Amino acid sequence: MARTHTEDLLILTKTYPAPSTKYREVTCVAALNRSGVMRRLFPLPFRLLAGQHQFKKWEWIRANIIRAKSDQRPESYKIDVDTIVRLGERIGTQYNWAERRQWIEPQLMSNFLALEQRRQATGETLGFVRPSRLLALEIVPVKEADWTEEDKNKLLQEGLFDSTDAKSRPPLRKLPYDFYYRYECAGPDGVERWRHKLTDWEVGALYWNCFRTYGRQWEKAFRQRLETEFAQKDLMFLMGTMHRFPDQWLIVGLVYPPKAASVNKPPQLQLGL
Repeated sequence: MARTHTEDLLILTKTYPAPSTKYREVTCVAALNRSGVMRRLFPLPFRLLAGQHQFKKWEWIRANIIRAKSDQRPESYKIDVDTIVRLGERIGTQYNWAERRQWIEPQLMSNFLALEQRRQATGETLGFVRPSRLLALEIVPVKEADWTEEDKNKLLQEGLFDSTDAKSRPPLRKLPYDFYYRYECAGPDGVERWRHKLTDWEVGALYWNCFRTYGRQWEKAFRQRLETEFAQKDLMFLMGTMHRFPDQWLIVGLVYPPKAASVNKPPQLQLGL
C-alpha cells in the first residue's frame, strides 16, 4: 500500500494549465528528488496556490507526496500542496550551467528512439533528449478558439485547493494555437526525424507576451525565440508521455544552456547528499 512520505524536489518544468472538474485548473510538474529520480506531480493547481507556495523552475522545495493510484506510470505522484515548503535553494547558471547539467545528464537519452525503447523496457515515461537539429516550429490553430461551456464552468467554480486570493487571479486563457517542434536526432541507423507537441508553460506564456506586445505581428518575435535563438543553444527537450495514451510523447519542458563550454568548472557535485 502506498504511503505518504516527504521528499526534497528540484523543479524542472510546469505544463500549461488545463481546466479541471475537481481543482478548477491544474498543471503537471516534473521534478527530480535528491537521489536524481524523476517525479511527475499531478494534479497541481499552481496558479491558485498561495504566493508562498508558488515555486520557480530550478528551485528546491520540500513536500509530502504519495504514489498516484490511478496513474501507473512509475514517476507519477500526488503532492499535498499544503505541505509545500520552499527551501531557499535555487540552482543557477554559473559555469555554463554546470550544476544544472549534473542533474540533467543522468536522465539524458542518446536520441528519442532510445527514450521510447527504455519506456517499453522499464515503463519510464520522463527523460531528456537533445535534438541534433531543429527543422521547424509548426503553429497550428486549435479547432475551438475559446473554452467549451463545460470548461468555462470548471474554471468558474471554487477549486478544492484555492488560496484566499485565488478568485482575484485572472481567468485561465486558452491558447489559440498548438505548437510543435519538428527535429532530427542522430540515431544508430542514421538520422531520425520526429514531430512532438510543446506543452511547456513557458511556451504558452511566451505566446501571450508576444501577442500583448506585438498584437497581430506576434509570430515573428515568437519564432525568433523558439526557432532562431534556441537553434543557437544546447537545446534539450524534457519529454513525458500522456496518461491516457502512454505511448504518445510530449515536450513538457525546454532546457537551453549556451553551447560554448566553460573553461572554469566547479568541483564535481554528488547527487543524493
